[in-house]
Formats: sequence, C-alpha cells, structure tokens
Amino acid sequence: MIHSMTGFGKSTVQLPNKKISVEIKSLNSKNLDINTRMPSQYREKELEMRKMIAAKVGRGKVDFTLQVEITGDETSAKINHEIVKAYMYELRDLANISNAENAKLLEIALSLPDAVSTEVTEVDEAEFKAIQNTIQEALENLNAYRKDEGLAMEKDFKHRIENLQQLLEEVIQIDPERIQNLRAKLEAAIEDLKTKVDEDRFEQELVFYIEKYDITEEKVRLANHLSYFIETITAAESSGKKLGFISQEMGREINTIGSKSNSANMQKLVVQMKDELEKIKEQMLNVL
Repeated sequence: MIHSMTGFGKSTVQLPNKKISVEIKSLNSKNLDINTRMPSQYREKELEMRKMIAAKVGRGKVDFTLQVEITGDETSAKINHEIVKAYMYELRDLANISNAENAKLLEIALSLPDAVSTEVTEVDEAEFKAIQNTIQEALENLNAYRKDEGLAMEKDFKHRIENLQQLLEEVIQIDPERIQNLRAKLEAAIEDLKTKVDEDRFEQELVFYIEKYDITEEKVRLANHLSYFIETITAAESSGKKLGFISQEMGREINTIGSKSNSANMQKLVVQMKDELEKIKEQMLNVL
C-alpha cells in the first residue's frame, strides 16, 4: 500500500502548569528535511525529537512545531526593570513626551529587545516523557493522513495503468496490419521501379528491413512493467522510488514503440500512452 508524503498531524497534552501542543506537517521531497520550531529551553532535547520524527516519517519536507502555553501561576519570564527604565528615559527624551503618557511609553519599552528575559531551565524528565508521547500521537495522526492520501493516489494509479493496458492492447491488435501495410508499400515501390529483382534476395532484404520495425519485445516488456507497477503499489510497504524506476522503464518502451511504429494510427495511441504516463509521473513525486 502506497503512502503520500503530504500529511498533517497534531496532538496536545495538558500538564499541571502548562499546555503543550505539537504540530507536524509534511510535503514531498526527495530526502528527509526536518525544520523545527520550539522554545529555547527545549532545544537540548531537539536531537531526540528529530530521531523520533525520522523513524516514523521516512522521507519528505517536515515542519515540526512545539508550542508551550503557561496555564499555572508560575512563569519563567522576568521583566528587566533597569533596561525598561532606560528605554523609557530615552524615549521620553527623544520624543519630548510628558510623564502623563508613561503608560504608552511602558508599552513601547516592553516590546523592545531584552525588556523581558526568560529563565532557561532544564526540561524535567517527566515532562519530556509527556512530550514524547504527544509527538508519537501527532506522528500517528500524520501517518493516518498520509495513508488516506495514499489510498486516493492508488486508485488513480490503477485507473491510469488500466488505460495504458487498454492502449497497449489496441497497439497489439493493429500491429499485424501495420506490418502488412509496410510490406505492401515496399513491394509497390519495387513495382514502380519497373525493373527485375532477385526474388530471394528481395525477400531477405524485406525481412531484414521489417525486423527493424518489429515491436514484439517492447510490447512484452511494457506489459510486464505495467503488471509490476500494480504489484508494487499493492505491496505491504510504500516505495515511491521503486515506482519511479518502473515508470522510467515504461517510458522507454513507449518511446521505442513510437519511434518504430511508422503508422499514424499507432502514433496516436503512443501519444495517448505518453499522456497517461505523464499523469502518473506527476503523482509519483508525492509517493513516500
């Protein structure tokens, strides 16, 4: 079963004095790329959190956000009184503002750098265990989302492969007539020359020439690739890179059939096959 690389997962835990929320969003990418956003006091645990994400996500561009909301009376934020006073003094002097407007000055001063400092403390082990459980739940939600997206993609892939198999069947049906028409054209061209030819030698050259346009091997290989593609998307594990390799091989066989076809009707079928394959390749970029 295939999985999409696009997904979203969220989970929240309420601790005695704080509420912690985890959000994980993933998009398609060739490799694993994790971007994290979290309060500075949790950075010491970032490596462990990244390992948890990497083990579950596998591949994709991942945005991880850890938010903390203080719900108790305790807070680690402290106002730097001396710095705030200095800011207010400078602002009052700069703008010639009266003492009556101190409230407005205080609001501005508190928004300036270093006006408020946060005491960095070590993360409690019990708290980090709760965070790990929350991350795990968010990852499960993310993978459930990816699975649902994968089911929709699998349905579309099967539809496209069925279309390709039908087009290949039409190619197989018109192939004998194509060879007969090619042979007839060559024989007519010899007749127009109004000259005698060695029949045996002509037959040998004709067979050799027609063999250059034979697509028997391409038809067999393309049919095998289509079957292998279906087998791969229904396998237990998702493998976007493997499907990408198979689709490349499918493209090679379709291109070769097109270059050898020498038939307007077959060329139309080849164009339709290329269109279906292109739609598959577009979707393939998002397969895990």
